[in-house]
Amino acid sequence: MSRGEARAAPAARLLEEAAEWVMTLRFDAPGEAQWQAFERWRGQSDAHREAWARAERVFGTFDAVPTELGRQALHGLEGLKGLSRRRALRLLSALLMAAPAGWLVARSAPWDSWMADASTTTGERKALTLADGSQVVLNTVSALDVHFDATARRLRLRTGEVLVTTHADPLAPRRPFLVAAQQGVVEALGTRFSVRQLGEQCQVAVFEHQVEIRPHAGAAMRLSAGQQAWFDARGVLRSAPVDDSAALWEQGMLVARDQPLAEVLAELARYRHGLLRCDPEVAGLRVSGALSVVDTDQALNALELTLPVRVSRLSRYWVTVSAR
Repeated sequence: MSRGEARAAPAARLLEEAAEWVMTLRFDAPGEAQWQAFERWRGQSDAHREAWARAERVFGTFDAVPTELGRQALHGLEGLKGLSRRRALRLLSALLMAAPAGWLVARSAPWDSWMADASTTTGERKALTLADGSQVVLNTVSALDVHFDATARRLRLRTGEVLVTTHADPLAPRRPFLVAAQQGVVEALGTRFSVRQLGEQCQVAVFEHQVEIRPHAGAAMRLSAGQQAWFDARGVLRSAPVDDSAALWEQGMLVARDQPLAEVLAELARYRHGLLRCDPEVAGLRVSGALSVVDTDQALNALELTLPVRVSRLSRYWVTVSAR
């Protein structure tokens, strides 16, 4: 086995130890001595560090955090409290070993959540009224900063997705309403719109009036109601039509319009803890309809009733959708 292969596949023993540390740091309210012991364990070798890196990829980044914040990390595993420690460890170890094989993980971004003015956890949505009367709704696993001053009304989307309905500025002269993403800035032109971070890209959908997209290093582009676009820091990549159903997550619904099953499951995975696997044999099945993101188990049951698929649950946190 090459060194690269070894780094990609830590020994089962080390993954079991990483799972033990996940349990300890999440559920045992560790003191300074335990954090130091964890750092010693992780620092023993590249293989130890790679085992922990896999745990972070599966359960969320949680590296070099202060003790008081570390206790809040990995909130996506809260449901494991109901299991015995032995069973929870077996499940975590198995998840770490299976993770590279096409699993869809509802990851969190603890640092963004801790540092943001407003944030949501997995499956949560949150509505806010800003100082100017504008309304914002954060989707699942999202984090947002708000900064209003005499010159501008600014939001910073750290991660996730936000739906914005702007209100006329009560101050004069009018201050621009801006949403900053990693790739650029979106200016609202009296509108209702959404902004979503997608890795190195950002997606903007407009439901009323217009917005202007300004990538950091590319030409600006205006979008009108019924349009959406994807852009990165260099410019706008593509655009497509959109309708109001794309914002129905605000009401707890995911609307699919002749979409591949794998794509629909990837969206559902954003709203549930644990792992959701789509077997390649059924990934291309087409899905149309409305599914609940409030009760994702109900959504999976609906898919099982309407498609030739079987939903297998090893536990609530380990679900596979395969051919019937």
